[in-house]
Amino acid sequence: MTRTRCDRTAAWGQLTTHYESAGRNLDLRDAFAQDPQRFERFSQAAPFVFADLSKNRIDAACESLLLDLARQSGLQEHRDAMFAGDKINSTEQRAVWHVLLRNPPAAPAGIAQTATGLIAVEQAKVHATLADMLDYAEQVRSDAAITDVVNIGIGGSDLGPQMATIALDAFATTGKRLHFVSNVDGHELAATLSHLKVESTLFLIASKTFTTIETMTNARSAKAWFEAQGGTDTARHFAALTTNVAAANAFGITTTFGFWDWVGGRYSMWSAIGLPLAIAIGAEGFRGFLAGAHAMDEHFRTAPLESNLPVRLALIDVWYRNFHGFTSRSIAPYHSALRRLPAYLQQLEMESNGKRVDASGEALPFGTSPVLWGEPGTNGQHAYFQMLHQGTDIVPVEFVAVKKARHSLPSHHALLLSNVLAQAQALMLGKSDVGGHKHFPGNRPSTFLLLDDLTPESLGALIALQEHRVFVTGSLWGINSFDQWGVELGKVLAKDIEPRLASGDVAGLDGSTAGLLRLLRS
Repeated sequence: MTRTRCDRTAAWGQLTTHYESAGRNLDLRDAFAQDPQRFERFSQAAPFVFADLSKNRIDAACESLLLDLARQSGLQEHRDAMFAGDKINSTEQRAVWHVLLRNPPAAPAGIAQTATGLIAVEQAKVHATLADMLDYAEQVRSDAAITDVVNIGIGGSDLGPQMATIALDAFATTGKRLHFVSNVDGHELAATLSHLKVESTLFLIASKTFTTIETMTNARSAKAWFEAQGGTDTARHFAALTTNVAAANAFGITTTFGFWDWVGGRYSMWSAIGLPLAIAIGAEGFRGFLAGAHAMDEHFRTAPLESNLPVRLALIDVWYRNFHGFTSRSIAPYHSALRRLPAYLQQLEMESNGKRVDASGEALPFGTSPVLWGEPGTNGQHAYFQMLHQGTDIVPVEFVAVKKARHSLPSHHALLLSNVLAQAQALMLGKSDVGGHKHFPGNRPSTFLLLDDLTPESLGALIALQEHRVFVTGSLWGINSFDQWGVELGKVLAKDIEPRLASGDVAGLDGSTAGLLRLLRS
């Protein structure tokens, strides 16, 4: 596999020229007036997701050059290496194989053609663990004595399953309440425990190593609460999602479900980390979730680049970040069940691609991950959309809408959909006002992702789409999207500072930290 960093390709220079001659001043209103087929040209269907890209600042020449950039950077070879299980996480010497987690028992042709003994062995482990995990989920679902399930994790062990469980609440079993605790701030755990009874609560401890400090602090406190309230059967009321079976056993846990070092935390909800989702929506629903993701995997693996939705989205991301200089993207899901989607996507993209060096350790001369942020519509309209419409910065917006409502309240869904259509339209068209205060400049770009219905399958496809999009941008930028060393330094320093809060020792600390520590102790 040969990768060429995007700024070292011929297409990069051609895109720079195109940006100066046509891209910088492209006006979407003129583009639609000049091309009656623009919507058809810049929109497409992928598995469970329809995407309208037509309100983005691209034209046919631009997209053609961006596709050249992808080819010249070796994107296809890099993609194929990921699916084949090559160790593309170079700093940790690991494969990146979350796609294997949603591969059905009958392997598709592309996998079979490149299959090795290792793939067959790992796939067998995946399916065996999945079957055990789903069997346990069904046992919990059928146990009327368990009314509350508390998932204790952080990062990928919290954001993914929490987001998906909330999103698929319409498919959730009755009689079970799902809770998610991640923050080491005791207020969160205490507030959750205050509503629970020991005899009807199941705790899931989600930590690959069973050493994550936030998770284990919360887990120990949960166990102490359990015992203080008269709980004695730890084995029945606690389960672990971990590879450190010995540590879980020492904790008193006998039910454990593991996963593998080729599963990154932010890509892990397809594994045993997805147990809370499986408890919520059942084995059949969870398999549908995997099937939707797999359908998008196959689209990404096999579709030509020019009709490959993850690729097209990612190329627009590169165009905006590296040529237009846009530094953020706003996520606006117009469905309340997707309210945690922006937070989930923040970790997925910013932890993956928030890197300042390429895969060889060389400092990059261009920007990488944008800042992702957002809130569900229509809440966001009454909060930050003022800045999107009339602010001095241009922020591309990604709207996510769902055609079908899963409630029977009259008029609500029509009003919701009219709002999302109107906001995308207003960003593009703008409005003139000679007085200035009511002037909307318009020509502000957006992408529109539409699902027919919010189901396990469509959510799985939507998340896989975003995963592959992040892979593509990272591949073009020449970075390793699958490590996260930037998370570590603060953790190390916290271990040094914690005992100082008790002792008051400020020796060797910088002046600010020492001053704050004294203030906190006073």
